[in-house]
Amino acid sequence: MKMEIGGLQKLSLIDYPGRLSCIIFTIGCNFRCSYCYNPSLVEGTCGRIPQKEIFSFLRKRKGLLDGVIITGGEPTIHNDLPDFIQRIKKMGFLVGLETNGTNPRMIKKLISKRLIDYIAMDVKAPLKKYKEIVNVEVDLDKIKESIDVIMNSGIEYEFRTTCYPLLTKDDFIKIFKLIKGAKKYGIQQFLDKNTLMDTDLKPYPDKFLYELKKISEDYVEGVEVRASGGISG
Repeated sequence: MKMEIGGLQKLSLIDYPGRLSCIIFTIGCNFRCSYCYNPSLVEGTCGRIPQKEIFSFLRKRKGLLDGVIITGGEPTIHNDLPDFIQRIKKMGFLVGLETNGTNPRMIKKLISKRLIDYIAMDVKAPLKKYKEIVNVEVDLDKIKESIDVIMNSGIEYEFRTTCYPLLTKDDFIKIFKLIKGAKKYGIQQFLDKNTLMDTDLKPYPDKFLYELKKISEDYVEGVEVRASGGISG
């Protein structure tokens, strides 16, 4: 599947920790998470941005931006992702990748070739509940492999989970055990607007996210809550 670009955020102060970055959004995803807030990217109904426009923009931002975050959709479903990143690296930018962890082979390749400097993986659910949350069949061994690869990569990383109301406190404890020893973890509030699928579910109170943070600190380091009131470490 040839990579197509469906969005460009020209400046982000938060997506690449400690760096000024832009964000490139790829089209297409192998998950169908109900709460996805980028449905047009997942379904491919958004407009396309030619790669030449992306690289023209990056040339103008050399020396102004530190890095580029590549997200989606799911970037690792595209076989030409390494070539695309290599062009960005040659321009002198740091590169960060956001992934759902379904393609550990691609993740290994990007790390071994030193094409990425930072990686964030969404851990959607405890393993036994993955299909219920992402609405497709999942090779759970690949999810576990990606977690292991990332934790032993030697590059900056974080894991994240969206606090979707179908996930219980016990589910989160299972997630914490799955990534035990991780250096950074983010608990993100669920947004119930403009989602891939209509839902009557409402976000948990922010208080619940902070309760999860307290529990998670027995398993992982650097826990951060991204609630409706802002980000708290």
